[in-house]
Amino acid sequence: MRVSVVGGGTITDAEYEQARDVGRLLAQRGHTVVCGGRTGVMEAVCRGAREEGGETIGVLPGEDSRAANEYVTTPIATGLGNARNVLVVLNGDAAIAIDGSTGTLSEIAHALDLGRPVAGLGTHDVAGVEAAESAAEAVEYVEASV
Repeated sequence: MRVSVVGGGTITDAEYEQARDVGRLLAQRGHTVVCGGRTGVMEAVCRGAREEGGETIGVLPGEDSRAANEYVTTPIATGLGNARNVLVVLNGDAAIAIDGSTGTLSEIAHALDLGRPVAGLGTHDVAGVEAAESAAEAVEYVEASV
């Protein structure tokens, strides 16, 4: 399954490690990570997935695929800016949101509109988002919901 992981581009060390754990678990369970391909949560989840030999897809806002973080295995340049947020969640079967601001909130909304299950780790309190306490809980929720 493909799991979209969305979240802040600027995060704390603890949030980085939590996102990295999500990436590791997703890869260990054979899932592909889809994300925005840049910094923060996106880098951390890709790093964790790559450490376990997993595949990562980065849907980038700009026109240069080289702008992806070093852990993205398949960069997709869109030239769409933040409008690419819908493509991030459209290309996942489920979503996990970690931290984040308005961009993450828009991705959560798009995921819910598309009928994707969404687990949240320290993110927006929105109806339809299943609050999780750990990376394992978030991954287990999306696996059970698809």
